[in-house]
Amino acid sequence: MLAGMYIQRPLVVLAATIFLGHLATAQVRNELESLLAALKTAPTEQAAGDLERRIRDQWLKAGSPATTVLLRRSMRDLSNHDVDEALTDIDSALMLEPDLTEAFYRRAVVKFEAGNYNDALADLQETLHREPRHFLALQTLSRIAEARQDWKGALAAFKRVLEIDPKTPGGSERLSMLEQKVKGTSL
Repeated sequence: MLAGMYIQRPLVVLAATIFLGHLATAQVRNELESLLAALKTAPTEQAAGDLERRIRDQWLKAGSPATTVLLRRSMRDLSNHDVDEALTDIDSALMLEPDLTEAFYRRAVVKFEAGNYNDALADLQETLHREPRHFLALQTLSRIAEARQDWKGALAAFKRVLEIDPKTPGGSERLSMLEQKVKGTSL
């Protein structure tokens, strides 16, 4: 009888952990849906900027605590210009959670900053496949197109950002600049 209790207790703990994990994931998803809906109707750039920060936090929290630590460490590595360490941290996060959207986005940013546009584009494609409303991925896509002087591509990607986030801070200025570049006028 005691042996049965020792086997059942870990199973109960495991079941509770899985249930709580699914509950937390559902709460993050619900919060994200609410924040993304609010972002679309934000009245000002400041309100949109506040919502963007909250959404970024939710995307980061979508992973386990271990992957969240790894992704935060990768951001620190990138700010210290240590691209190799940043990529190692992100790849470790993806080994733990191969479906984590934010890890693909973060890896795209690191690759973009390193000038590896083709690999960055592949990770952005993966990000947008998993979360088509990932406005940060679309902004990065626009920046890559701009770096390649693909003004039409940069404008198209940025217009998609504005569909999701009409009041994105600095959005009207960037839209105007890209429209001028497409028309061939230089600033």
